[in-house]
Parts: sequence; C-alpha cells; structure tokens
Amino acid sequence: MASWRSEKLETKEAAVTVAYTPVSPGDDDDSQPGNDRRNGGSIRSTQHRPRILSLTWHTYLLALALVAIILLVADVSETIVQHILRQRSDPLANWGKPGSGTEDFAWYPTDFLRDVLPVPCHSHNDYWRRVPLFSAIYAGCTGVEADVWLRKEDLLVGHDTASLQPNRTFQSLYVNPLVDILARQNPSTEFYYGTKNGVFDTNPEQTLVLLIDLKTDGHETWPWVMKQLDPLRERGWLSYSQDGQFHQGPITVVGTGNTPFELILGNSTYRDAFYDAPLDRLANSTYDATNSYYASVNFWNAIGAVWWKGGPNDGQKDKIRAMLREARDRGLKSRYWGLPAWPIHVRNFVWQVLVEEDIGMLNVDDLDAATRQDWTKPGTF
Repeated sequence: MASWRSEKLETKEAAVTVAYTPVSPGDDDDSQPGNDRRNGGSIRSTQHRPRILSLTWHTYLLALALVAIILLVADVSETIVQHILRQRSDPLANWGKPGSGTEDFAWYPTDFLRDVLPVPCHSHNDYWRRVPLFSAIYAGCTGVEADVWLRKEDLLVGHDTASLQPNRTFQSLYVNPLVDILARQNPSTEFYYGTKNGVFDTNPEQTLVLLIDLKTDGHETWPWVMKQLDPLRERGWLSYSQDGQFHQGPITVVGTGNTPFELILGNSTYRDAFYDAPLDRLANSTYDATNSYYASVNFWNAIGAVWWKGGPNDGQKDKIRAMLREARDRGLKSRYWGLPAWPIHVRNFVWQVLVEEDIGMLNVDDLDAATRQDWTKPGTF
C-alpha cells in the first residue's frame, strides 16, 4: 500500500507543479532529488518542446503545399489562356466552314502563312491532327508523317486498322493537297514561271519532308506509293538523286516502317524517294545521301530512360553526339522518335539537349510548344 500511495502522491505533485513557471537554470540543483518543484518545471519544459517543433514543421509543409498549388494553378491558367488565344487566331479552327476563307485554297499562301517561319521539326503522327498536313505547315514544321496501309487497291492513312476509313486516303490527305498548294506557289504568269517554290511563303526554297510509314507488306505497298506520287513527280516537285548527286525539290519523300531498302536502291542512276536509315546502325553501312535522307531510331531503345531530374546524363549525351556526328558525316538528317512527352520540363530539357547537339529534325507531337512557345525557359512544369 505504501508504494501505491507514494506513486499517487508523485503523480499529483507532478500535476500541480506543471502549472508553475519553470525555475531558472541557475536555481536548478540536480543534487536535490526531493526538490519536486524544480523537477516539475523541468518536466513541463521537455514535454512542450516536441509539440512546438511539430507545429513548426506542419506549418512549413503547409506553406510549401500552398506554394506548389499556387504555381500549378498559375501554370494551368497560363496554358488555358494560351490555348484560348491560339483558338481565336487559328485559321484551322473553322476549317471548311462557309465564310471562313478556307474554301478552294483562296487563303493560301499569303493569309495562311503570313508570319510562319519554317522550323526543323517533324510532325509525328501528323494524320491525327485536326487538319492533317495543314496543321504542321501552319506551325512551321518541315516534316510530316503518314502511316499507310494497302487496302482494296488503295492506300489508307491511319495509326491502326481500327482507325482506317475509306475517305482518309494517302491521295486525299497528302498528295492532292500538296499539288494544290504547290500549284498556287508556282503560278504561270507574266511575272513568274517556275516550279521550285516550296510550301512556305517565307522561305520558298525550304523542302517539306513527307515521311511514309508502310504498315502493310513493303514489297506490295511501296509500288502503290510510287504510283500515287505521280502527280507530284510529273510536275517536277520531288527531290531526287541522279548520278550520285542530290537535287532538292519542294517535297522530299522518305520511306520508313516496312519500306524495303532494296526497292529504294532499285534504280542506281535516278531515284526520287529515299530511305529512313537506322541511326544506331550507320557505322560500316551503305547509307548515305544518295539513297537515304533521314536517319532515325527510338530514343528509349538507343539512349535509355531519362528520369524526372537532370535529363540525359553524360554517358547518354556522349551516345547522342556520336550518333548525330555519324549522320552528319553521311549527309543525313538525324531524328529520334519516342521522345519523353511528360513531365513537360523533362521533355523540354531533352529537346534543348538535342537542339544544342544539332539534331537534324526534332520529332514532336505538340506542334505549338515546339514552334511558337519559349520551351527553353526554366520552370516549365
């Protein structure tokens, strides 16, 4: 019973003395264990410090969270505002509607490309755009891409078989519009009679790369591609190689995917279609400017993963430099596809590294970000 009474008394005493103001350090005397008042003051001090520290960290974390939310909201708001402004000034927003000025190419080129400057970027999966071909040209990209399937003696364009439609053909989406565009760019008048102006009004000498990705059997599909290019070929609008010399035209045709390299090489003295060479296998190969134009490879497979911070490491940059140098030495335009798309700051950093290393063509999905926004500025989420 004595022990229980003693414990209760100590507890009671502690409860009472906690309410007292702690004594100053000079009055403390550890040699007097019976001084309950001083011990009580010491207990009060050690019990309250962790709580104050905990509240401080909670405050810091809350403040950081609020700052992050504010920055994120500001970034999203800026993106929304930019999107609205682009919609207001985008001639493609009312494409084909009566009174929009887009009927019969009446707006091309002056109204459509008044302030568009060509940029060495490749419109990846261009056929997914709201208006294929024209979206890329309006952004300033100098390369477009069409996935082609041979179906019922015609070439359909789509990413997979589920997206194929009879009215979305290689001719209707690409060949015929290019013929109309170049006809307007090369009028036969008393002031001009030529055939070499390209699609860009601000730089008529700039070629447009038409990358054709064969999805069906190459040996069956490629002859159909060459046949449907006849309207451009007959007017002298295709780049060609003759007797080992490359001659640039308004349109440069490049085959990729299932395109057979041996069919590209079929005519050794003249060819007006070129190959998309493997960028990571150029060494000790026969790929050069007489038979190829692009040299491409999947970024992830060739260079590796790029993590959230830091972008490509030194080893990855060395690989990039070596591949790009090999392509330049052979007169080919280097291109990486499968670039990271998110987070945006990682994508932008990879873009910046590739541009600084003199990439031939920057493969992009976001045309506006690549050609009209300052994606080199730091802090972009």
